[in-house]
Amino acid sequence: MKNGIFKLGLIASSISAILSPSVALAQDAESTVNSDIEVISVSGIRGALARSQAEKMNASSIVESISAEDIGKLPDSSIAESLARLPGLAGERSGGRTSGISIRGFKEDFTGTSLNGRELIGIGDNRGVEYDLYPSEIMTGATIYKTTEADLMVQGIGGTVDLQTVHPLQASDTITINTSYELGERDSDNPEYSNKGHRAALSFNKKFADDTFGVAVALATTESPNNHRNYGVWGYATNDDGQILPTGISSHVISTELKRDTISAVFQYRPTDKLDIVLDVLNIDYSDSGIRRGIIDPFSAVNVVGTGANSTGTQINANPVLRTDPRQKTGELNTLGLNLEYFVTDNWSVELDAATSKSDKRDLRGESYAGLGRSGTVDPSQYGTRQFQMSPDGIVFTDSSGLDAFSDPNLLQLAGPQAWGGGMASLSDQFETDALQVNGNPLSYLDAQDGFLNYADFTEELTTVKFEVVGNLSGDIFTKVTAGVNYSDRFKDKVNKGFFATTDTYPSSESIPSDYVYGLADLTWMGLGEVVAYDGFAPYEDGTYTQNDAGFLEPDRLGDTYEVNEEVVTLYVKTNFEYAFNDMFLVGNVGVQYVDTQQSSTGTIGVVGSNFKVCDDNDDGLVDESCKVDLGADYSHVLPSLNLSLEFADSQFLKFAANKTISRARIDQMKASGFVKFTQNIDQISIPNSAEAIENYGSPWSKFTGNPQLRPLEANNFDLSYENYFSDEGYFAVAYFYKDLVNWTRDGDQTIDFTNDETNNGANYFVPGYHDRVIENDGTYGPAGVFYSQGDVVTPPDLGTYSFFEDGLEGTVKGIELTANVPLNVIADVLDGFGVAASYTYVDAELEDGSRVPGQSDKSYSITMYYQYEGFEFRVATTDRTGFLTYERGGSNKISEATRSAVTLVDAQVSYDFADAGIDSLEGLRVSISGTNLTDEDEETVDDATGVVSSRRQFGPSYLFNVNYSF
Repeated sequence: MKNGIFKLGLIASSISAILSPSVALAQDAESTVNSDIEVISVSGIRGALARSQAEKMNASSIVESISAEDIGKLPDSSIAESLARLPGLAGERSGGRTSGISIRGFKEDFTGTSLNGRELIGIGDNRGVEYDLYPSEIMTGATIYKTTEADLMVQGIGGTVDLQTVHPLQASDTITINTSYELGERDSDNPEYSNKGHRAALSFNKKFADDTFGVAVALATTESPNNHRNYGVWGYATNDDGQILPTGISSHVISTELKRDTISAVFQYRPTDKLDIVLDVLNIDYSDSGIRRGIIDPFSAVNVVGTGANSTGTQINANPVLRTDPRQKTGELNTLGLNLEYFVTDNWSVELDAATSKSDKRDLRGESYAGLGRSGTVDPSQYGTRQFQMSPDGIVFTDSSGLDAFSDPNLLQLAGPQAWGGGMASLSDQFETDALQVNGNPLSYLDAQDGFLNYADFTEELTTVKFEVVGNLSGDIFTKVTAGVNYSDRFKDKVNKGFFATTDTYPSSESIPSDYVYGLADLTWMGLGEVVAYDGFAPYEDGTYTQNDAGFLEPDRLGDTYEVNEEVVTLYVKTNFEYAFNDMFLVGNVGVQYVDTQQSSTGTIGVVGSNFKVCDDNDDGLVDESCKVDLGADYSHVLPSLNLSLEFADSQFLKFAANKTISRARIDQMKASGFVKFTQNIDQISIPNSAEAIENYGSPWSKFTGNPQLRPLEANNFDLSYENYFSDEGYFAVAYFYKDLVNWTRDGDQTIDFTNDETNNGANYFVPGYHDRVIENDGTYGPAGVFYSQGDVVTPPDLGTYSFFEDGLEGTVKGIELTANVPLNVIADVLDGFGVAASYTYVDAELEDGSRVPGQSDKSYSITMYYQYEGFEFRVATTDRTGFLTYERGGSNKISEATRSAVTLVDAQVSYDFADAGIDSLEGLRVSISGTNLTDEDEETVDDATGVVSSRRQFGPSYLFNVNYSF
C-alpha cells in the first residue's frame, strides 16, 4: 500500500470528523486512527482552504467543499455567497443578494440540495433551493458532489450540494456570540426605507453525561436592507428612419428589507460505541418585503435626430402611470430529522433515517395607480412632453413639461390613467355610468382598473425514510458494501390569486390622501424627477379600493393553480474497492440505483365561457367540473455509477467517473393546469384572419398547458480530473466533464384554430361580445393598418399558438475546470501568509433545438487573494460569469424567462483574531469589516433584436462590520 495516500487520507478523515458523526463513530468502533496522526491546525482562511483541500483529495469522486473553523465563522451573510466562489459554481443575484447557484452551467433546479444528507426543500416556486435563506451562522460547511455515488440519495444532472450543521459530540464545548452592522453605500430612493441593517447570532455547543449526550443550538436573526434602481422598457422598435426607440417606459426605485429568524438545534446521544442517535431541528421564519415605485407609460416621439440607437428628440402624449407596488413576501421552513446508526458487529452497521420538511410561502404584490386623471377623462392636449437622449445604454430624459402633478400629492390623482380594465368584461354592468370620456363616449369597465392585488400561496411537504446496511469487507480488493432503500413523498401546490381594484370614487377621481403620503421618491437618475411616495397598501386596507376576484375573470389565474405529488422508491447498492499495483494505488466505488416513481397533478384549464367568466358557467363561484384535470405517470430508471481515484505518484491523482443521473422536471412544468388567453387590445383583435398575417403580426389568442407526464431530465456523464497536491495547503487540478443529455424538456408549440381546437376535441373558444370589439371611431387599426368605420364589429383571427412542454430534447454539455490553491510561501519564505485560490470554468452547451440551458454561462472564474499573519487576515475575492438564461416571476405570478448579462463581483474582508494577541480577556474575539459589490456592478439585460440595454439593475456596494466572540 502506498503511504502517501494513507497519511493524507487519515488527516482528511480526522478533519472530516468535525463535520460527520458517522465518520467519528466508525473510527471509534474500528480504532483506525491513532494519536500520532498529523492534524492540520492552521486557522483562518488558510485552515478553511486546507480542510477543503483534504476533503477533495481524500474523495474517490470529484468534489469541492467549504468549511468553517467553528460554527458562525463563515464570513458571508449566507451560504450562497460562499458557494458562488467554488470551482465550477456560479452565483445568481436576486434583488442584489446571491441566492441561486449554478453547477457546471445548470441552475439550482437541476442540482440536488441536501442538509446533512437529507433532501432539502426551499421556499421557492420550483425545486431549486434559495440558498440565501440559510444564514452562515448555522453552517459548518458544505460539500459539492460533481459526480455521483450510488448511496447519494439527492442527485441532479448538475451535481449535489450537501449543507452541513454541527454535530455536538464531534465539536468542542463553546458559546459563540456574533453581531454585525450592515450599511448600504447608496441611500434609499424611497423615503420610508433605510440603508442600514443588522445581524445577530448566538450559538452554543455542550456535551453532557461523560460526553455521551450533546446539544448544539444556533439562534440567528437578520434585518438586511436592499435598495436598487431598475431601468426598464417594454421593448424597442425601429421606425421608418431606422432609429431605435422604446415602445414604452418602465423604470422604478426598489427598496426591500430581508428579515430572517432562524433556530437550529441538534441533539446527539451515543450511550455506547455501537449506537449513535442524532435529532436535527430547523426553523426559518422570514420575510422579504418592500416597495417598487416608478413610472410606466407608452412612448411616442417627434423631432428625432440621429441614427440607430443614438438619437435625441421629444416624447409626446406622455400620460404616465405612477406605479406604487408594495410587496410582502413571507415564508416559513421547518425540518425535523432523526438518524439512528447501530453497529451490529465491528464490521456491520445498520442505519435508519427519517425526516419531514414543510414550507409555506405567500408572495403578495400590490399595484396602485396614480396619474393626471382617470383613463379617458384627460384631454390629450393636457398630456406632457419629455426631452430624451437615446443610446445603446438605453434612454434617459433631460427635461419635461406638463407633468408637475407627479411631485404634488394634491394634484396627483389616485386612479388608473390607462385603459387596462379589459379583464373585467364580465363585470361591465358594475361600471356602467352616465359620466363621459372627453371623446363623448361613456366611461366603462375598460377605464375602471385603478390597481391590482396579486398573490400566490405555496405549500411544500417532503417526507423521507431510509434504511441502510453497511459492511466492512476483509477481501483483498473489495473493502466495503453499502445497500439500502429510500422512500420519499413530496407534495407541492400553488394557489394563484388576483383582484382588480377600483377606487370608491369611480367614475371620478381624487388626489392622494395626505395620510398615505411618506414624501418624495427619487427618479432623477432617470430624468423623471421626484415623484409622490405613498403607501400602496393603504387603499386596499381602508376600503378605498373595491376589489373584484380575478380568478374567474383571468384564465391564467386558475390555469396556474395546481397540485403536484411524487412518490419515489430507490433501491441502491454500492461497493468500495482498493488495489495496489506497480507502486500506484487505486480506490473507488461502483454501484447502481433503481428508482421507481409515481407522479400526478391536479389542476384546471382556464377558459372563458358564454357568461364572460372563467370556468364558472353556473355563476356559483365554483370551478366547473369540465375544466378540472387530473393526470400522472409511473416509470422507473436504472442509474449506474463508477468512481475511480488513482494515485500514480506521490500526492498526484487521476480521477475518473461515469454515471447516469436524472433531474426531475420543474414543478411549474409538471402542473396539470393551463389556460386559453386572449389579449383585449383592438390592435391585436383587428389582425387579419390569415396565416400570413399571424406569422407577421402574431395573434390575440394563445393557449398553454403544463404536462404532468413529463419524464425527468436525464444525462450520461463522464468526468476526468488530474489533481496535484504539492503541499498541505496547496494544489492544482484540471478537470474535463462531458454530459450527454438524452432527455431534456422541450418547449413545444403548434398553430391551432381557436374556433375548432383539434387538441381539445374541436372546442370553440370564441365568445361573441367578449372576443370581438365594436369600433368607436373611424380610423385604421392594428399593425396591418385596416380601416374600420364607427360601429363596425371586429372579430379576431381564428389562428393562434398553443404552447406546451414535452420530452425528447437532446443535447450535450461539456467543459473544462482549472483550479489552483497556491500558498505563496512555496515560492519564497518571505511570502508566508500570502496566497491565491483561483478557478476557471468553460462550458460548451448545445441543445438540438438551439435553446439554452438555464443557468449556463460559457465562462466563469473566481479568484481569492489573501494574506494571513498571526491573527490578521485580509482577502479580496472576485467572481465573474458571462451572460446566461434564467427565469423569474413574471406577470400574473407566472414564471417567465429572462436573460442576464455578464457580471463581475468584487468582495473584500479585513479581520483580526485576538487568539494570539496575548490578552486573556480578548481570547476568542474576532472582528472583521467586509464589503460586497465593491465595484458597484450593475446587472443588465440586452434586447436581442437591437443590442440595446432593455433593463438595468443598480444595487451599489454594501458593508458589514462584524464582531464574533467565542468562549
